[in-house]
Amino acid sequence: MSKFLGIDVGTSSVKAVLLDERQFIVAEASVALTVARPHPLWSEQNPEDWWQATLGAVDRIREKAPRDWLGLAGIGLSGQMHGATLLDRGGRVLRPAILWNDGRSSAECAELQRRIPDFLAHAANIAMPGFTAPKVMWVANHEPDVFAATAKVLLPKDYVRYRLSGAYVCDLSDASGTLWLNIAGRRWDEVLLEGSGLSRAYMPDLVEGSEPSANLSTDLLASWGLAGRRIPIAGGAGDNAASAVGIGAVSAGRGFLSLGTSGVLFAVTDRFVARPERTMHAMCHALPGRWHGMSVILSAASALDWVARLTGHAADIGGLLTKAEAFAADSTRVRRAPIFLPYLTGERTPHNDPSATGLFAGLTAEHDAAALAYSVLEGVAFAFADGLDVLDAAGARPTNTMLVGGGARSAYWAQLIADATGLTLDVPESAEVGAAFGAARLGMLAVEAGTEAELLAAMPIRASFSANKDLAWLKLRLERYRALYRAELTAR
Repeated sequence: MSKFLGIDVGTSSVKAVLLDERQFIVAEASVALTVARPHPLWSEQNPEDWWQATLGAVDRIREKAPRDWLGLAGIGLSGQMHGATLLDRGGRVLRPAILWNDGRSSAECAELQRRIPDFLAHAANIAMPGFTAPKVMWVANHEPDVFAATAKVLLPKDYVRYRLSGAYVCDLSDASGTLWLNIAGRRWDEVLLEGSGLSRAYMPDLVEGSEPSANLSTDLLASWGLAGRRIPIAGGAGDNAASAVGIGAVSAGRGFLSLGTSGVLFAVTDRFVARPERTMHAMCHALPGRWHGMSVILSAASALDWVARLTGHAADIGGLLTKAEAFAADSTRVRRAPIFLPYLTGERTPHNDPSATGLFAGLTAEHDAAALAYSVLEGVAFAFADGLDVLDAAGARPTNTMLVGGGARSAYWAQLIADATGLTLDVPESAEVGAAFGAARLGMLAVEAGTEAELLAAMPIRASFSANKDLAWLKLRLERYRALYRAELTAR
């Protein structure tokens, strides 16, 4: 029976899963990574660490399932997006990769938009330090010798692909996060490249995420006990698109809400949609003829962690959630709860405001840890409601939404988000299916192990949360929430 390997090059670890033809997980492994922060706002990793972690994860898979490993037929890749990995003409890394959460390149964002007057028409996204282009411009401005030696710019997973195969290739979903891609046309954009001081020669080739991109190198085939074989590597996907493939969010109207450290609302479309002025991310999906709109909030479960530490519940977040639910059961008290703005690290959608701050409004002496915890849960739910409004305005509102991430374990929070957004949220049996699983599915498609309909079925549902109808009081609180941000912005 054929087996399929999915590799996810994350920020905190490289994860690998080995699937069989029925998509049962035969073996999985994870190798931790560290992030270097040598200066304020900087966030970097050594690409060699990704490679060594990949080798380590594969070695563990081979140790756990040696016989199954010999059936390897295809590989898929996913990874953290936006990271700038600079290589010279010999394929050697020139400096540590600048990661997605690096904030040093704000000036370059403004510079890029000045250079290209119709920037939004080309990029479909506003320029932010998280994207790849301003990072490379920062290198040009501050490390000119490194920039002069640069011959190729790769994203993290594509550097691993290069080490696996020797090929320079990127998929369209990951390329969407560079600010160099024509999202509607699914091709590199010469105007965006020129505005960044680059050309097409610096870029890898482009493929769809479900297409073959390269083959595993002869040297690796020999060292991994697979000599004489031909093992294709799929184009793969950025981490969110790979996660969508993993849960079956692959057709128009489907999407997911990820309640993790940050929050993501992801909606699949069958056409290009954009709202850059409201900080919606417009990107290609990992499959041909599909795109996605994405709203991002920067503090989701991390806001709950914060209030738990603040109130002495860091070791008992479950207990704090129980207290918050009990507080909300009193209809009089919950209507008088503080309003919380969850902008503890700024905000992305819809404000694009790195200076936005968190706020409790309406505190009284009667409010305790339970009241604060409720307000935090509600504030995050309202942030998702704002993100949904942006998708709605773009014509990308999801009609079928999976709830995933660590926060999905709280049924109360799931219901509160459903109430605040009006979405029906379906929790899959495995709400934390990772990007590596979706990558393995793309590996199956690349070798034609089945059709999309056969291989990309949605996960079975274990719970579903629909919005309650009598929620006029919650809508009033949402209006107050939005007014608070406007007032705080005016007061700056």
